[in-house]
Amino acid sequence: MKSVVTTVIASADAAGRFPSTSDLESVQGSIQRAAARLEAAEKLAGNLDAVAKEAYDACIKKYPYLNNAGEANSTDTFKTKCQRDIKHYLRLIQYCLVVGGTGPLDEWGIAGQREVYRALGLPTAPYVEALSFARNRGCAPRDMSAQALVEYNALLDYAINSLS
Repeated sequence: MKSVVTTVIASADAAGRFPSTSDLESVQGSIQRAAARLEAAEKLAGNLDAVAKEAYDACIKKYPYLNNAGEANSTDTFKTKCQRDIKHYLRLIQYCLVVGGTGPLDEWGIAGQREVYRALGLPTAPYVEALSFARNRGCAPRDMSAQALVEYNALLDYAINSLS
């Protein structure tokens, strides 16, 4: 799984060199932000169901046509799957917070997603809306510290950009 540490080591190894000073500073910065990332991961874990449900509701509010017959959210099964997918993205973001890198999102959430959504005829804009809502919903210090919110939002932005 990709993290800052594994990325730095793999990059230096591929170049046939030891990690440089800037490489090590990158690792040190990641370690210094670890407490904030773990705080964000813990807070997200405690509210994952609520955040996912609110994000889903915001998505459907913006795109109500998805509930029409034949659309991506037209049956109870489709609704359950949409909520599951939003929760899946949030859980991957939680994993990224723990490992300190984008590996879980890259490997399990982004690789091939456009092809899958295209093949299934699913629009990505509702997922972007749901994750954007989750991003805009967060508030420091109500939900978590300001630094934890920065770490959380950066990963939400990463996921949003991958879906856009």
